[in-house]
Amino acid sequence: MNTRLNGSNRGGAASIPPVPGSCVPLIRPDTLLPAATAAESLPSPARHPARGAAARKEPSLSRDALYTVWRDHVLHVVSANYSYKSEPYYTILRLELEGKPVLPSSASVIDAYVVPVCLEQAHLAGIPVCEWGISQAYTPLPAILYGLNYYATALEYAVVRDTLKAKEFVKHITNRGKYPFCYQKISEEAEIGSCTAIFGRTAGRCSRVTDLARQVYELFHIPLVTIVYVRAGERYLLSSLSPVKSSHLTDEERSILSAYLSQQEFL
Repeated sequence: MNTRLNGSNRGGAASIPPVPGSCVPLIRPDTLLPAATAAESLPSPARHPARGAAARKEPSLSRDALYTVWRDHVLHVVSANYSYKSEPYYTILRLELEGKPVLPSSASVIDAYVVPVCLEQAHLAGIPVCEWGISQAYTPLPAILYGLNYYATALEYAVVRDTLKAKEFVKHITNRGKYPFCYQKISEEAEIGSCTAIFGRTAGRCSRVTDLARQVYELFHIPLVTIVYVRAGERYLLSSLSPVKSSHLTDEERSILSAYLSQQEFL
């Protein structure tokens, strides 16, 4: 069931209007400054004696970092994790309630992280997805399994090829049968992999799923997302979307992210 729960911003905090062509770490609501002085009070990037001005153009993304990028007349909220009830989720929700043009939407980030909802929306949009079903106990073999309980995350999945392993993981993700789970039937030859997509772009070995990443971004508009895919012959099928582990970003991926956050012209 695709249920969305909306909150509201009752704090009465002033908002910072986006500045075209800028990227700044997002100030938390309890420390917001008057709009007229906010831009002057933002912390400046530290200078590095060996890198000079170049250091100021390379924002990095830590696990809890939040950035806003004003691009194409829309405020993009950039974070590694948009999970429900997280700070990025509530930030997006607050901006929506204030009437700001913002991406991704609060509805999109909820839908993207619930595997069956994500796959159904992707399928309707013409994106190739894995064959999937929802079960309380039965699972085909081999298969990819995802939990669907309240605390489940698409980061935690298992590829099962035998009955014993399937039973053990099903017991774990269903809390001994209390919750359903999602299964995806795969072939014996299927290759399962994961890649990071940055504004729909990929790097290195992940360049082979560029088309899939672009389609996913056009649907959900999530700047940073992990794509789990299944390679079936020459086709790449979407298996799930989940938060990004910032510590796992490659140097090339960090460069692409920094370029977006710095608003470099070639992007």
